[in-house]
Amino acid sequence: MVFSVGDGGRSWLPLGKMPAAASFVKQVAAGRWFMMFACMVIMSASGGTNIFSVYSGALKLSLGYDQRTLNTLSFFKELGANAGIISGLVSEVAPPSGVLATGACMSLAGYLVVYLAVVGRVGRPPLWFMCACIFAGADSQAFANTAALVTCVKSFPESRGVVVGLLKGLAGLSGAILPQLYLAIYGGGHSAKSLVLLIAWLPAAISLVFLRTVRVMPHRPNPTGRGTSAVTSNAPVFSFLYISIAVALYLLVMIILQKTINFSHAAYAATATVLFLLLLLLPLAVVIKQEYRIRKEHNVQGQETLRERPPPAVVETPAPATSTGAPQDVPTVPQRPSAKSSCGVGLCLKRMFNPPPYGEDYTILQAAASVDMLVLFVCVICGAGGSLTAIDNMGQISQSLGYSTRSVTTFASLINIWMFAGRAGVGSLSELVLARYNFPRPLMLTLVLVVSCVGYLLIALAVPHGLYAASAIVGFSFGGLYTLLFSIVSEVFGLKYYATLYNLGMVASPVGSYLFNVRVAGSLYDAEAARQRGGAGGDQACAGARCFRASFLTVTAATFFAALVSLVLVWRTKRFYKGDIYTRFKAAPVAEGRLGEVTAEEAPATINGTELHASA
Repeated sequence: MVFSVGDGGRSWLPLGKMPAAASFVKQVAAGRWFMMFACMVIMSASGGTNIFSVYSGALKLSLGYDQRTLNTLSFFKELGANAGIISGLVSEVAPPSGVLATGACMSLAGYLVVYLAVVGRVGRPPLWFMCACIFAGADSQAFANTAALVTCVKSFPESRGVVVGLLKGLAGLSGAILPQLYLAIYGGGHSAKSLVLLIAWLPAAISLVFLRTVRVMPHRPNPTGRGTSAVTSNAPVFSFLYISIAVALYLLVMIILQKTINFSHAAYAATATVLFLLLLLLPLAVVIKQEYRIRKEHNVQGQETLRERPPPAVVETPAPATSTGAPQDVPTVPQRPSAKSSCGVGLCLKRMFNPPPYGEDYTILQAAASVDMLVLFVCVICGAGGSLTAIDNMGQISQSLGYSTRSVTTFASLINIWMFAGRAGVGSLSELVLARYNFPRPLMLTLVLVVSCVGYLLIALAVPHGLYAASAIVGFSFGGLYTLLFSIVSEVFGLKYYATLYNLGMVASPVGSYLFNVRVAGSLYDAEAARQRGGAGGDQACAGARCFRASFLTVTAATFFAALVSLVLVWRTKRFYKGDIYTRFKAAPVAEGRLGEVTAEEAPATINGTELHASA
């Protein structure tokens, strides 16, 4: 007996030739839910750029940098993390496995050199070389994000808001996960320099483990046409979301306990073990449970098919012959003319400024030249630039306001936990209000930008103990901003070139980081530090509320301006969001680009010539 197992019809296994347990294991490994699990694990370890403030002090001390030089390194870190246009273009011509492998090599090469420089194993490198290394290491995160995020959005297009929020939330949460793993491996008394080594090898190792697992696997329509199919159900997405919320709450409790109690190395190892159970074993249990439901449904459908549809007789039909007796050539399908032959310069320019309706597939040039992308650029430059200024300088901000050195790690972890809350919460909430009330996602973007201004004001005004609330607000709004950006790009510009287009929007983030972090915050901080020293050299530290007051008043004004600009996008897309934007994905499976390709190994199995559509 030959029967199909594996979600999405992506694998077909002869059940009669292998034990049931072995076939089920192969079904789980070949299913799209295990693929999503792999993407979740990859994103959970991809947040090395989010904990720059934890090891930035070690960089500054070991290499003798001033604040502006350190912020320059931070800018190249942010440039690498958001220079995803490179990984987006690579993903247009290479499978996700190629994108992951490239990112793993860049992570090892970039961060390993940074680690060797910090611990003094090599001579002090020139600044440009350090910037290049930290750019390469941070850009590996963009490759991992592109491979995981784009693959899941194309595989689950009808739940993209929740999927984007979940995956980007885990990427933000990784900034709290990695310090916990670091403490479990190296112990609490170890230098932060070892953290650089951890973010060099761990994300690369995880990407290589799941190299062949991550691939686009869209579902197909319910084969029975009756009720709810286990194959087409997206209920596990919400199970994954609930588990990630439990992980975030657990990390929050651990951070509070570790701040108040001195943990031993064994205690750190125990907390990491519980984290391992929550982060890996619970999602894997959800995957196994869903695949078991799919297997039961397949067995029932296969028996019904054999009873209700007897196998038809197979008749050999000879090929039509020509007058000479030779088999007639099969007529070929005319090929579409290539873009180079059918699109001259004038026609390409005309198409670039004549985009399709919202929701259809824009070309890269059409999206780049649109007013909508320009508005998103302004929002990301101001919104993300301001948030990154707060995140990357959190160590110096807390020091200037008189917080303890131990609080730096606490603030970094809190920011990443609230970043997760923003990504998962705003993604799910925007999906809910969009489905029920047609609440446009760009208007949610406006609200997030306004909320972030409150966090910047708390820093600028140096409110007593206000840095705890500011870290929560900044992390939440920063996470929500990225989730909304990725969702809006996929909805407005389509999915065909999504890998490139969402990374095109991300290019604005390092621009904002350079403007507000390097040119504004770095320069004003060094100027205030020099004023306090009376122009003398020595320690580059600055103390007092004035160190960052002018910087964050500037950031607040720019972010509020971006909120006003975002209303332009709300007005332009209001008619589009009034309709059902997911109609095309509910009526038929996604069939764009590589989504519609089926290889010989993925072809449906048959019984005596009868095709078994046992999965959607």
